[in-house]
Amino acid sequence: ANSRLQHEYVPSAHLSAACTCLAWAPPGGRPPPSKDGPQRKKRKSEVAEVDKQLDILAIGTAVGSILLYSTVKGELQSKLDGGHDNRVNCVRWHQDNCCLYSCSEDKHIVEWNAQTCKVKCKWKGDNSSVTSLCISPDGKMLLSAGRTIKLWDLETKEVYRHFTGHATSVSSLMFTTVKPMNENKPFDGITGLYFLSGAIHDRLLSVWYIRSDRKEKNAVMSFTVTDEPTFIDLTVSEVKEEPVKLAVVCRDGQLHLFEHILNGYCKKPLTSNCTIQIATPGNDGDSTPKPVPILAAAFCTDKQSLVLVYGNTLQPIIEKVSLNTTESHVCLIRDIQKVLSLKTDVALTKVKTPVVNSDTKVLVPGIPGHSTAVKTPSSGKEKKKNKRKPGETEESIEERLEALDIDVSKVKTPGGLPQTDSFAVLLVQGLESNDAEILNRVLNTRKENVIKNTVARMPIHAVIPLLHELTKRLQGNPYSASLMVRWLKSVFTLHASYLSTLPDLIPQLGMLYQLMESRVKTLQKLSRLHGRLFILVTQVAASETVQDVTEVNQTAKLVYEDESSEEEGSDDEMIADKDSDENWDEDEEKEEQSDEQDMTVEKEINGDSDLEPENESEEE
Repeated sequence: ANSRLQHEYVPSAHLSAACTCLAWAPPGGRPPPSKDGPQRKKRKSEVAEVDKQLDILAIGTAVGSILLYSTVKGELQSKLDGGHDNRVNCVRWHQDNCCLYSCSEDKHIVEWNAQTCKVKCKWKGDNSSVTSLCISPDGKMLLSAGRTIKLWDLETKEVYRHFTGHATSVSSLMFTTVKPMNENKPFDGITGLYFLSGAIHDRLLSVWYIRSDRKEKNAVMSFTVTDEPTFIDLTVSEVKEEPVKLAVVCRDGQLHLFEHILNGYCKKPLTSNCTIQIATPGNDGDSTPKPVPILAAAFCTDKQSLVLVYGNTLQPIIEKVSLNTTESHVCLIRDIQKVLSLKTDVALTKVKTPVVNSDTKVLVPGIPGHSTAVKTPSSGKEKKKNKRKPGETEESIEERLEALDIDVSKVKTPGGLPQTDSFAVLLVQGLESNDAEILNRVLNTRKENVIKNTVARMPIHAVIPLLHELTKRLQGNPYSASLMVRWLKSVFTLHASYLSTLPDLIPQLGMLYQLMESRVKTLQKLSRLHGRLFILVTQVAASETVQDVTEVNQTAKLVYEDESSEEEGSDDEMIADKDSDENWDEDEEKEEQSDEQDMTVEKEINGDSDLEPENESEEE
């Protein structure tokens, strides 16, 4: 009534075996609400609606066991094991005797005795998994469906009728009539009844008619909806002229209402009499109304008003609505965003932050008597507050970094070269944008460790583009090729395992391989040429050095002679003044002819050095 959570049960093995389907046991011989399996939200509304006698809930699990849970006692009553070895798709209670029927992915249908928790009977229901079950109103027949639908006689466990079914697996089966429309013939409990089926990913709901003969296997009529049906409820037609009312909730969050008298064959798919949607008003702040998904819907006992379940699956809102079905489209405005946001706000305010006094001493784990001064959190807060005073000027980044003891020079500046760790990023950017400037900047690095780090840090997907780029550059300038070889070496040493996994490696690296082959072929010739040139160059150099030595030995720098005349000396003086290094050899010839006074001239040229003759010869 107040759409609050009344009871919650989490099985101990819920992580390994999720709940897949549910069914209420009939209270005191009353037929259970024959509803679709996996929708749990609807069950809550049923608890509120049906008598409080509802107690036992059968829960099918993903591993094949079935749990019987008592909502009154709030505990697990028993566990049915040994019937299925795969996911249970549907469980259904028999109205009178305490039997439980279940079907599974393992293609079998099992009849259980709920009191002894033993398997009464197990038989193969289909060639593929059986996804849905439904017990006939008189309790003598059972409908089962995988993709095709079969009607079983529960006494003999034999197929009574076959129906073509759906292209996908059937998700819901239910009888729409209790009595046959034609009252002339005696009623055998099943012939003349209609039942409804819906399948996953199928926008058509089919209605089938059970005939006395086996000829007709196809649907007599169908209802069309906007999306795959997730939840179906109907009012069973008990009187001949009473129409069947059908409420179908689709995956897109819309509810379709149908009203139709089932009276034989109808070729065209029937469209809904009324479509219901829920949306937010969209007035405050957000101007666009948002759709609110309807999760489930059920008819009340008066067959007129509906119980709608909508909103969030964790916190569904349950509301009783009486509708005017003359309109073909109804949009209900419900403001549910506020409710949810209020609840989250309340949850947030429960968090309390402790107030720390500045006098408190904070103890740090570690050595007892540890003398490090510990800053209390409050002092940090004060500092932050002080910074934000409007009068003060803001500290520069440099000052802040100095406060943090970070060397300002190490921090990357926008103009300078990037650090090693960003080389990989730069390289990837350059390869993606094919930017020559970035690539030149990165690939012209010579430091081995920088190249290694960059190649190690670059993402795997950039390896092949890098190899292509290197191949292109290897064909160019020999100088750049020598740089590229370093990159190639580190790429192959670090990413060899990745490259070996590529199926199209040979065509990818073909160009590079040919380049290397051609270079290796010319290597021998080049090395021979290099050897010859080396010998030539060394011979030339050696002969030059030998020539230099002989020349020096032939000519003398200084010659001392005893005889001399003043005139020649004076002539020599003038020549010496004009002398330069170019006519040094001429000097030497004249010196040979000159007299003793030459010595004084030489002294003048050498800057009047009054060295002893012995020292001078040493200096030579």
